[in-house]
Amino acid sequence: MQNSLITGLVETRYVLPEAERQIEQDVLAATGRHMADFAGSLREAYDAMIAQTPIAEGVSLAPVSQDGIKGWWVRPAGASDKRAILFLHGGAYMLGSAAAYRGFASQIAARAGVATFVPDYPLAPEQPFPAAFDAAAAARRWLGGQGFSQIAMIGDSAGGALALSALQESDGTPPHIAAVVVFSPWLDLAFTGPSFNSPQTHDPIFQPQVLTGAAAAYLNGADPRDGRASPLYAIPARLPPLAIQVGTDELLFDDALRYAKAAADRGGEVRLDIHEGLHHVFQRSTSELPSARRALDAAAGFITRHWA
Repeated sequence: MQNSLITGLVETRYVLPEAERQIEQDVLAATGRHMADFAGSLREAYDAMIAQTPIAEGVSLAPVSQDGIKGWWVRPAGASDKRAILFLHGGAYMLGSAAAYRGFASQIAARAGVATFVPDYPLAPEQPFPAAFDAAAAARRWLGGQGFSQIAMIGDSAGGALALSALQESDGTPPHIAAVVVFSPWLDLAFTGPSFNSPQTHDPIFQPQVLTGAAAAYLNGADPRDGRASPLYAIPARLPPLAIQVGTDELLFDDALRYAKAAADRGGEVRLDIHEGLHHVFQRSTSELPSARRALDAAAGFITRHWA
């Protein structure tokens, strides 16, 4: 592990332990087999893959359909009624559901001891931009209406972008956003990052055309530099404390680096955790990868330290 400090940015690099290298390869191979062999639709295959993250012990689940908001509450025993986590799921704006993400969300909820709400939001291409952004902003406001005085926001991949783009919409109305944690965020739908365009990047999860195709379907002709779709181009002047986790073997690696440095340049508190040799949103592999469990411990600890 190596640390460096640049203005408000604390950057830590984690080397993948030798004992985990084969585990990482096994996880990737199992993911590939699952997606290749699954008999249902792509959305069904993705949900079945995400749902492999187990529900944490001591967590209750409850569906929500209220005031136009749908999703799932994931509640550890004894959770406060004044704090909540808003978990915005990934899936390239075309895949994913709150139900599938309950296990992943529960792993964070249990570690932080905080009730976590996972909303469903409209998916492209049926409901393109800005439908997902609007739904994420509505979920934040809804939590304020439920009496939560402060929240933390978490998102993976496209969900990380939704979490950061929601900061643009936050105008000081409740709830207060105490912290944001994002895993492998997809922050630039114009694809200007060096890691995305370098032939030296060997992402085991994505080929570039997968992401460019998803971006085209989601944007539906909108400007890829619109900050509601690409938060890299609309970083607020004032930010809550931010933690970003990313693997080095990612096309989106530089999305994370560029946002972290720009946020720190604005005076924000930013923790950037770089995991060498790990894949896109490796954190969901809690059963297999010790590094995933340690990363979620760090995420929960970051949130816990920043409650008002």
